Amino acid sequence: MPSDLMPGSLLTHEVLITWGTALAAFLAVAVHRLWLVTRNVITIAHEGGHALLAVLTGRRLKGIKLHSDTSGLTVSRGKPRGPGMVLTALAGYIAPSLLGFGAALLITTEQIQLMLWISIGFLAAMLVMIRNFFGILSIIITGGIFFFVSFYASLEVRDAAAYVFAWFLLLGGVRPVWELQVKRWRRQAPGSDADQLARLTGVPALGWVTFFAAVSLAALVGGGALLLGRW
Repeated sequence: MPSDLMPGSLLTHEVLITWGTALAAFLAVAVHRLWLVTRNVITIAHEGGHALLAVLTGRRLKGIKLHSDTSGLTVSRGKPRGPGMVLTALAGYIAPSLLGFGAALLITTEQIQLMLWISIGFLAAMLVMIRNFFGILSIIITGGIFFFVSFYASLEVRDAAAYVFAWFLLLGGVRPVWELQVKRWRRQAPGSDADQLARLTGVPALGWVTFFAAVSLAALVGGGALLLGRW
């Protein structure tokens, strides 16, 4: 930030960044036509969550597909039941919110550049496993934006972009959980993550949707408090 800003101006600048980026992220999630595009970022985080937990639990990751309707598919091989399969299925819906909370934490500890580098590394690792053209295009475009912001944007633009990204993941992690339950009410998602978890664990699918919602809302409250608490 410019060194000649007076304390009052500095405070106003921080407030504008915090609330302005929160509003921008909210619109990206709440406005349906925007959401049809921006939801692809949430899908990347969702499928990345499945992929990461599959690898961490010893499953063999076969590939990831991202589709133009913002759906996705992560395929892994291993035991059809057990903790590894449960954790892999569990990770998708909570991944965007947890990543958003992590981004907020890095922002509040003045580690914005590290956050951007981690994001680029995450996308690069996913790119290796993408198995369809739209997925490759989505990862390249998203990664290109992060690369440009990280290496070429001004500090003010970089900071604002980091805030938007964190807010978007926090807010965008909540809406898909609601959309999931709406589809379940309409009997349009018999193979959803929640239903798979119900078959794997015996816990009703609604219980898993409730868990997804609780984690997403907790991350939103906690991450939002971190971002707002900076000023």
